[in-house]
This record gives sequence, C-alpha cells and structure tokens, in this order.
Amino acid sequence: MADARPNIFDPDWESTQDQEGFRTRRASLGHQAGSDRLGASLFEIEPGNAAFPLHFHLGNEEMLIVVDGAPTLRTADGERQLERGEVVAFPVGSEGAHQVINRGDGPVRILMVSERIAPDIVVRPESGKISAFGRPPGAHGEGMHGVYYERDSTPFWEGEDPPPAEPT
Repeated sequence: MADARPNIFDPDWESTQDQEGFRTRRASLGHQAGSDRLGASLFEIEPGNAAFPLHFHLGNEEMLIVVDGAPTLRTADGERQLERGEVVAFPVGSEGAHQVINRGDGPVRILMVSERIAPDIVVRPESGKISAFGRPPGAHGEGMHGVYYERDSTPFWEGEDPPPAEPT
C-alpha cells in the first residue's frame, strides 16, 4: 500500500453506523496505511451519541486519542470530559471498560489505536453480551465473529457424548 496516505484530518470514511444512540462514521486508518499488527480507527461521533457500548477486551489493549472536540469518557469510575489531544489507555480486562460519548453540540473525533490480536473476546457488561472474534479487531472478511448473551451459558459437559467404543 505504498500509495496509501491516510490522514486523520481528511479521512476516507469507510463505514457509517446509523444505530440510534451510536451514530458514527469510521475510517480504518491502520488498515488504509497497510498495518498488520496495529489497528487505528478514526471515529466521528454525532452529538448525543456514543461510538460503542460500554465494553472491555480480553485480548487487546486499546488507546484513545482525542482529535477534535471534547468527548465524555465513561468508565467504572464514572464520567469525565476529555480535552483535545488527550490520550487514555484501556488495559485488557474489566479495568479497561470504557465508552466514549459526545455530549456536545458538534461532532467529536477520536482515534482508537489497538493491538490486532486474535482471538479476542469483547464483554459488554450492561447488556450481558459477549462477542467472540476469531479474526483480529477491525479485520474484514473471513473469520468468526459471534455475539452471545452470557445468560445462555451452559455446563461444560452438556451435550458432549463420550467417544465411540469402536473406531468410526
């Protein structure tokens, strides 16, 4: 991708999320730049919306950089307003739970940088959902991505038959 020149100030938006409360645009800048092991996605968040639900990763560390505006960061410790240029790291596990909300009047832009480790599990504690990824975060195309409710958990041995007595 020698000709690729992604730019956080003039992005090539690749996707738009139009879900109520989560209206955003996204440019996968790491992918556009040809990165294999690091992800970097620029999000533009509309007023009154969040980039994603409150969540944490079990396989990938993330980092947020405020590019423009003053988003609100929501964590287990509460909420606080971030400033332009501020950098925040989210470690793996529940201590890294976060959500970024735009409580202002104009669009907010954040750059989310992450490892691209697969498999990964993403936990959304408020909805009780778990996402299982067999591909790196942000990867397009093949590879598992399933979303499940934690309440659907089943005992380990349920439905498991012993091996056949004779070779098959």
